Amino acid sequence: MPFTVEPTAIPEVRIVRPRVYSDERGWFLELLQLDAFAELGLPTRFVQVNQSRSVRGVVRGLHFQWEPAQGKLMRVVAGRAFLVAADIRPGSPTLGRAVTLEASADEPVLVWAPASFARGFAALSDVTEIEYFCTAPYNPANESGIRWDDPELAIPWPVESPQLSPKDAAAGTLADWLARPESAAFTWRPAAD
Repeated sequence: MPFTVEPTAIPEVRIVRPRVYSDERGWFLELLQLDAFAELGLPTRFVQVNQSRSVRGVVRGLHFQWEPAQGKLMRVVAGRAFLVAADIRPGSPTLGRAVTLEASADEPVLVWAPASFARGFAALSDVTEIEYFCTAPYNPANESGIRWDDPELAIPWPVESPQLSPKDAAAGTLADWLARPESAAFTWRPAAD
């Protein structure tokens, strides 16, 4: 198996570690193998790949999209980042909790977060590049965000006064999102036995 999957405190968020084959020449890894992903219970359909470049101290997020629902597989391509996936599912037993991981391009790792999670990151190096494999195309009409510093989420960000986009600076809170009718698209339901 070219990957191992680590569970997190929120079962739907998964940390995927590719097997790295290295020698004196450098290293090689398989980034995406659909048969292995299917066997591990990961998505096997990605329709868009995005990449962002940020300078130290930038926070992007927390972003999500409900129609079409967009899950994201994130990885650090250059530099270091603090990756975040926060549960925004009404009724979820982990609502308002987040999985965080400091990741580096030097130690390849991917973080899978389904559509019902708000995702984001803080750039921890002079140049940080993040790549996102998305399960649905971007639709600006049906996207939103949660404030990076919403006290209800209590995310332990490693930055105090980040650089934010105007959109991220104006984002609402988790409570604001849960009051919107669109939040019903992410209503949590227990897994069938």
